[in-house]
Amino acid sequence: MWSQDVFSEPLRAQLEAFIDEHRDYLNGCLQGITEEEARRSLVPSRTTLLGLVKHGVFVEEVWFNQAVTCLPREEIGIPETPGETFILTDEDTVESIRARHAAACERSRARVAELGMDDLLRGNRRGPLPLRWVYLHVLRELAQHCGHADILREQIISARMPG
Repeated sequence: MWSQDVFSEPLRAQLEAFIDEHRDYLNGCLQGITEEEARRSLVPSRTTLLGLVKHGVFVEEVWFNQAVTCLPREEIGIPETPGETFILTDEDTVESIRARHAAACERSRARVAELGMDDLLRGNRRGPLPLRWVYLHVLRELAQHCGHADILREQIISARMPG
């Protein structure tokens, strides 16, 4: 949770606070969830709680690795398409995905720490984009995925209740 001081801080600090809040929520959606629950499919797509957090790793790597470093996705070690990120392997566990997500978020913060809000990130498929745009896009995407996670988590928790 951020402090009241965030209202008097520059735009960048406010955006980073909101992004971090959503990163924490997305990672935290797996707190207290079993391996089976995390993999449970509750919608027709591949979307699961575990898959959402795994996709969160992809989001961090696309926007704060590929866009910054201009490295191809294959070299970074991420799938070519977002849909592939929801495919779970036997190695994907609540613990491993939460750790990968936390590490990706930390790397993301470090990669943009020295950049200005108007600096162009040249490695995204859309073309050069200012960091300001990337922050807003990532915040929007994280908010959307946190909403999905909230609904899935609510369904999982309510299924534990008798009758």
